[in-house]
Amino acid sequence: MNTISELRRILGSCKTVAVVGLSPQWHRPSFFAAKYMQGHGYKIIPVNPTAAGILGERCYPSVTAAAADHRIDMVDCFRKSEEIPPVAHEAIAVGARCLWMQIGVIHEASAAKARTAGLDVVMDRCVKIEHARLFGGLGWAGVNTKVISSRRAQQLPY
Repeated sequence: MNTISELRRILGSCKTVAVVGLSPQWHRPSFFAAKYMQGHGYKIIPVNPTAAGILGERCYPSVTAAAADHRIDMVDCFRKSEEIPPVAHEAIAVGARCLWMQIGVIHEASAAKARTAGLDVVMDRCVKIEHARLFGGLGWAGVNTKVISSRRAQQLPY
């Protein structure tokens, strides 16, 4: 179980995120989460072998291919739980600092292997939801911030 301070540390230090399974379709959760993170200053590296580019970034067929061009801090997995082992292996091999598995994605053996290799591991959590919860971005997602105003903020308040 990750503590609030661990999640803050991870999200505060991992600024380049390889998103495995990032969809080019705007209505998919992976697209929305990646767009949110990109809008908050994170460098998004799409990992999707079926697309040429997503969110204005070049797509890569694998984490290993992406690591040839970018230093990857976090590998964010939008894949089924049974598809995590090879992604975890790649995350370890490229020297990522965090393996993040989205809501509903849990693979204990891969998590243990990644932790043994020195990676932070987060399972069954959404990177966008946690960032919004911990860094004040809930208003961007349409959640009531208890601020009454007819004006929209011109810049992010954090």
